[in-house]
Amino acid sequence: MNAPDRALIEAVQTNCHIADAAHAADMTLCIYLLQMREFYRWEQGIAPLQPMAREAVGAWLSAREALWDGLEGQAWRALPLAGGSIDPFDVEPINAALLPQGLVYGAGYTAPGRASFFLAALESAQPRDGVLVRTSGHEYARGLSSPPAALQDGTIYLRQESLQRWLWEKYEAWTLRRSEGSFKRALDAHGYAADGEQAVTRMVQLQAETLILHELGEAQAAALLGSDWAAMRQALNDRRTELYVRAVRDLLADCRVTLPTLLQRQHGASLHFWFANLEGLRAELAPGLERAYTAYGAGDGGQALASACGQGAAHWQSVCEQVLTLYRAHGAAAQPYIRTLLESPATRQA
Repeated sequence: MNAPDRALIEAVQTNCHIADAAHAADMTLCIYLLQMREFYRWEQGIAPLQPMAREAVGAWLSAREALWDGLEGQAWRALPLAGGSIDPFDVEPINAALLPQGLVYGAGYTAPGRASFFLAALESAQPRDGVLVRTSGHEYARGLSSPPAALQDGTIYLRQESLQRWLWEKYEAWTLRRSEGSFKRALDAHGYAADGEQAVTRMVQLQAETLILHELGEAQAAALLGSDWAAMRQALNDRRTELYVRAVRDLLADCRVTLPTLLQRQHGASLHFWFANLEGLRAELAPGLERAYTAYGAGDGGQALASACGQGAAHWQSVCEQVLTLYRAHGAAAQPYIRTLLESPATRQA
């Protein structure tokens, strides 16, 4: 496969910059600096764990912020394709032109008003449980935030390069403390004792399936909740509420599909990996899952976890339906009611 046209790469990357200009400041300073560090590593082609000159990173960061200042509020760039130009959100016509060239393109909203774009080499495209899974490799254009997997209009996009970089960053952060816990257990299950860095490589290869299972769960959740869910999310303008809404649907997807499938397959390494990433609001909302995982580690054979998944699937579907009831009753004014519901201790899966 030849590299894509330079003008196409530049158009997609410019849209990534416009999106970053609008929302990079929404991050906490710590998260912002970590993501900028990783973005610099990607843009400069620096391998994971390789040292980076602090002065060079600082100069690049200042230049990138100046670039964003000049792009903030600008219109999205049309993509130069098929002898003309195409709206950057017309994903399927764009991919119809790019897939025969061994390329794949993604565009959508990861949160209300937060656009995301990428252009990458296509590795494979396979149907899976009624959903098309497009797997990409080398990325030619991307934004500051690069989710390794996403469900968009009935298609799962698995970004292997983003998954690899995310896991290497997670591993590098872990090496600073080398604490015990689920991430250490995940590393051990992937052969960390024999070769630490090879364990991360194996984790990248094997845990792509866990991400796909989550997105298959998202597809089931989408079918259960209907189109009102997307409309409700777009009506939100409070970041905290949006994070709660995303968390409860993530938990629904994982209690319905991801965790039961991993238990059925007896994939202990993948279960450790999943719990290593149970963080933030998802962990706060589902203490019962963490307790069940503790029982799994103590040798109960997954009985408590299987029970917690069954309870969780029903619980989180009920919570999501309550969110939709509030949205249908109050429309665009539903946000404070939704936040009150999701912040209530009664919402947690005990």
